[in-house]
Formats: sequence, C-alpha cells, structure tokens
Amino acid sequence: MAAASVQTFLNSFNNKIEPPVRQHLKNVYACLAMSTMAAAIGASVHLFTNILQAGFLSGIGALVCFFLLMSTPDNNGKEMTKRVGYLLGFSFLTGVGMGPLLEHVILVNPSIIVTAFFGTSAVFVCFSVCAMLSERGKWLYLGGTLMTMLSALMVLSLANLFFGAVWIYQTQLYLGLLAMCGFVLFDTQAIIEKRRMGNRDFVAHSLDLFVDFIGIFRRLLIILTQKEEESRKKRRD
Repeated sequence: MAAASVQTFLNSFNNKIEPPVRQHLKNVYACLAMSTMAAAIGASVHLFTNILQAGFLSGIGALVCFFLLMSTPDNNGKEMTKRVGYLLGFSFLTGVGMGPLLEHVILVNPSIIVTAFFGTSAVFVCFSVCAMLSERGKWLYLGGTLMTMLSALMVLSLANLFFGAVWIYQTQLYLGLLAMCGFVLFDTQAIIEKRRMGNRDFVAHSLDLFVDFIGIFRRLLIILTQKEEESRKKRRD
C-alpha cells in the first residue's frame, strides 16, 4: 500500500513537473538544506560557545549578507559560489539571532525544539507538495492577500509597541503563522513558474523558502512554549 502510494505520487510529480524544473527544484532544496544546517550551526554557536552571541552585530551582519546576495547578479551561474556563501552567511547569522529564543525554550522544555522542527518540516513538506501537484498557477493569486497580511502584521507590531496588549501579540503570532504557510504555497509555485520562464537562480529561490521555513519554525516554537507554560501553571494551581 505504501509503495503504491509513493509510486502514485512520483507519477503525478513527473507528469506535473517537466525535467528542467525538477532539476531546478532539486538544486533549490539542496541549497535550502544547507541553509537550514548553517542556521542550526549558528544557533549552536550562540548556545554553546562565546565566539558569537545574538545582538546588534549579528543582526547587522545578517542584513549585510542579505543585501550582498540580492545585489550580486547571478550571471548565468558565474557568481554561484560567492552567492551561496552570502546565503550561508545570512542563514548562519539568522541562526545566531534565534539564540535567545532557543535559550528560553530550553529552560521551559528542550523537547519543544525537536517538536517544533519536525512540525515545521511536516507543514513545509505538505504545503510544498500541495503547491507542486496543484493546477498551474493556482496559488499565485495569494500574492496580494499575503502582502495585505504582512501589512496587517506591521500595523499590529506598531500597535503593540504602544498598547502592549496580549491579544494583539497573539493575533500577530497566529496571523504570522498563517501567512508563512501561505508563502510556502505561493513561493513554491512562483519558483516553478520563474524557472519555466528561464530564471535559473536557485540561490535566490532557496532564500525565499528558507525565510518561510524559519518564519514557521520561530512561531511554532513560541506557540508550543506558551502552551507548555500554561500547562505547568494549571498543574501548579
């Protein structure tokens, strides 16, 4: 039964995605895997060493790597090594920046990190497969809605600076999680369509998916930690 299901999926995937696009997606996801590993190393550096800690310098460094990546043209792959380096630098420093959140989660319950990672991976894979197997361009219409959601999140962030209301923060948290899931659908189909139009820049495409993955992971960490803290509080009461 399982083998038949896998074979059915592979047949559907091969029928939906032409060979050049499949190869491009392999490059994108290989680059995404390296980025995720770099982020994990960055988080470990913050947690277990004094070499580099999350703060102003790590944040500026991440922005510098991001802008260097965005400003360095692909040139048909001639600048690939340099651009992958910028991507891994950005990913590493992003991981460093997550250090304080991970420290708090470890104090509450270290197993939350594993649960959040596998939960993020499951959500990411499910939405990615859905985007790949859906009708061509079906999820691209989400672009406007997602931009509106991001604008709403910015407004909520500003409002929370003045009011500090719990309900605003929670709304922002769950709305952000929903938006990141939507971006997985949108970005996956956008990457496929860009490749069909001749765009081979898998480094920039993997950056889009990395930002989506980290966005989901960060929010799941916070949500699961809140649930654990509430559960402990109820047991004490």
